[in-house]
Amino acid sequence: MKFLFTSLFVFFNLIVFGQNSPVDYVNALMGTQSKPSLSNGNTYLAVGLPWGMNLWTPQTGKMGDGWAYSYDADKIRGFKQTHQPSPWINDYGAFAIMPGVGKPKFKEEERASWYSHKAEISTPYFYSVYLADANVTTALTPTERASFFKFDFPKTDSAYVVIDALDKGSYIKILPKERKIIGYTTKYASGKYENFKNYFVVQFDKDFDLATIWKDDKFVNNQLEITSNHAGAVVGFKLKNKESVYTKVASSFISFEQAELNLKREIANKTFDQVETEAKDIWNKTLSKIEVKGGTDQQTRTFYSSLYRTLFFPQKFYEIDAQNKIKHWSPYNGKIMDGRMFADTGFWDTFRALYQLLNLVYPSINVEMQEGLANAYKEGGFLPEWSSPGYSDIMIGNNSASVVADAYLKGLRGYDIKTLWEAVKHGANNEGPMSAVGRKGVDYYNTLGYVPYDVKINENAARTLEYAYDDFAIYELGKALGKPASEIDIYKKRAYNYKNLFDKETGWMRGKNKDGKFQSPFNPYKWGDAFTEGNSLHYTWSVFQDVDGLATLMGGKKKFEAKLDEIFTLPPVFDDSYYGFVIHEIREMQIMDMGQYAHGNQPVQHMIYLYNYAGAPYKTQYWTRKVMDKLYQPTPDGYCGDEDNGQTSAWYIFSALGFYPVTPATDKYVLGAPLFKNAIIHLENGNSIKINAPENNADNLYVNSLKVNNQAYSKNWLSHKELMKGAVLDFKMDKTPNKQRVSEEKDFPYSMSKEK
Repeated sequence: MKFLFTSLFVFFNLIVFGQNSPVDYVNALMGTQSKPSLSNGNTYLAVGLPWGMNLWTPQTGKMGDGWAYSYDADKIRGFKQTHQPSPWINDYGAFAIMPGVGKPKFKEEERASWYSHKAEISTPYFYSVYLADANVTTALTPTERASFFKFDFPKTDSAYVVIDALDKGSYIKILPKERKIIGYTTKYASGKYENFKNYFVVQFDKDFDLATIWKDDKFVNNQLEITSNHAGAVVGFKLKNKESVYTKVASSFISFEQAELNLKREIANKTFDQVETEAKDIWNKTLSKIEVKGGTDQQTRTFYSSLYRTLFFPQKFYEIDAQNKIKHWSPYNGKIMDGRMFADTGFWDTFRALYQLLNLVYPSINVEMQEGLANAYKEGGFLPEWSSPGYSDIMIGNNSASVVADAYLKGLRGYDIKTLWEAVKHGANNEGPMSAVGRKGVDYYNTLGYVPYDVKINENAARTLEYAYDDFAIYELGKALGKPASEIDIYKKRAYNYKNLFDKETGWMRGKNKDGKFQSPFNPYKWGDAFTEGNSLHYTWSVFQDVDGLATLMGGKKKFEAKLDEIFTLPPVFDDSYYGFVIHEIREMQIMDMGQYAHGNQPVQHMIYLYNYAGAPYKTQYWTRKVMDKLYQPTPDGYCGDEDNGQTSAWYIFSALGFYPVTPATDKYVLGAPLFKNAIIHLENGNSIKINAPENNADNLYVNSLKVNNQAYSKNWLSHKELMKGAVLDFKMDKTPNKQRVSEEKDFPYSMSKEK
């Protein structure tokens, strides 16, 4: 039966995609040509399975460097198990493995080998590279909690493999009779944890001719076990011919026994090729939930490379024990707990479109994620806003409320929504254990209606705007749960707090002092200060819940449209005095030749779609195509800023399909224009969404008309509920904008203040 399923799946892909299956279009190197001063994605080459507990990457950076793999690097230092969501967050629970030939070298600088991309194969499910200094080709293929290595050695009596458990506390033990190494690492970059260990087991297929351990920078003689700041092992082999040494690796955050069980359950006696084939099939099955046809080869590669990036984070942080019970080590209380847990995402980024993509295309995994969020609240007292693996003190907002609300409002069920309702209310009315959890400045916000500029709370205007949107999300969730007005009307009232920061004199959002006066002096081009990784020109649009209300504050639809135009026509000037240097987000805006539009950072990514609220959807169509064509490429420098856990990629996926979730926690998507002639979304409920635009090409980027289920459709938004029933969208594309289409307010997207 399994063979039949696989054969049918392969046959299906051949029909739809020709000789290439979806994963063949993925460039796993997209976004890896980055550095701290300029991000082209800040991604690393990630080899793993969708939402798997572990990823693997060739390590080109120094131990502890967030830029673990950089496309421009010349040497590989090891192959690292990683859980890193971002170079700015860095890693935790990492360890590395590296082959060599000759006199054993275990220090990362000494064991490093020159390599070339010309001798490198990079896919989501398989990685291979020739290590020139050792004359060894290393290949690996992943499972969710394990991996399979193949080291192709030359004929030699001095082949060896290094296991590096990294510093900050590690343990190694060699078991020669079992051809095995076990160990753990306690290294992590952010947060503070009790009982944190990533336990690992490394199983070889050959007897050891050499077995020795090392600590810090020295070999340790006559010992096969050690605990130290920095522990590692070297095992060697005598090879009479060119031979492959096969190595199975698994890990666990629970115990050595669980690591062994993970290895047995996920690899057992499978061959390397079997594991690779299974991994490829999983990727093709996951990626083929969305089919696109009728674009250029480059557009197709960009689409599937971006979709690949949306399918890693958050990662599964749970395991299945010997009794088949789901367990996890909790980063919130340091105990082994029942149930699911996920880690490694920042809601400040991903609440905008990543979770909406999951709710549309992959809802079952988000049901698991919602269970994990409920467990996080029960174990830690707050929902995380940035997890890596637990609370991380970075970014602002209380956007877990949006993530919880959107899932429920999009129809997801089967998890503890009662606990999550209590969690979002608790987070909205309390400061957390750190400024990025709960709501920093909540007392000011709840009494004044804003977080003041002059009370030493950083990025206060941005906090106010995001809190107001999050209050809207809580209100919408409360309505859906049937909560009484006495409980939820306060959140509806607070959702209008955005108005408190709008400065009619300048026409932009502006920080406000405790006494009610606006901050002075005020420079709308100043990054940071009252705002987060952006300026007032970017954050002014962060009124997701009430775009019509924002337009009214600006003086009406025409002035609102003109303000949107300004973002693209103003020069890319900036004030970096808050930071004292040009942060990479500023530089990325400056060099893109799109005025003040800063697509490389998340706060302004929805802005292009706001033309729909002013009766000018053709401008949305123009600018979405411009951004897709100009700022996304399936290349190592293929992004225009930080990719950030799938969010920047999710923008592309939605935009290429022709619609975008401007207001999470509602049923509505705002229309743009599709990129491909044909696309199909295969929904988990068995229905499908078919998107047809046969005249689509580089010139015909405007929507002349739209039919939904063969009926003329005048609105510039789509309903999630209706799409889930299955739908056919027929776009008639043209090279000339239809300025009369969708110009009446009755067809505009949702805004809170227009709700009856």
